[in-house]
Amino acid sequence: MGKRRNPPRRQPAPLSFASSRRVEVGPDGYDYEVKAVAASRAAKTYRCPGCDHEIRPGVAHVVVWPADVGESAVDDRRHWHTPCWANRANRGPTRTWS
Repeated sequence: MGKRRNPPRRQPAPLSFASSRRVEVGPDGYDYEVKAVAASRAAKTYRCPGCDHEIRPGVAHVVVWPADVGESAVDDRRHWHTPCWANRANRGPTRTWS
């Protein structure tokens, strides 16, 4: 009887947000980068510009910024509740990017 061979082990994929990042065209015609934040990675409190309520630690949400500024432009990022971002065309934001 020959030696039993184990299949090669797969390396886990590196932790990255690249797969959860997308570009969306907003109702204003501009492109926005949208990145999902898992509940396990949501560690701070933010204020959602869609409803003006807090996004508490441990709540999954999205981070959005204008596509033309790049991800490193921290001042241009906004944290939104996922439903608020999805329904932003139906009601205007309570805050603007300016």
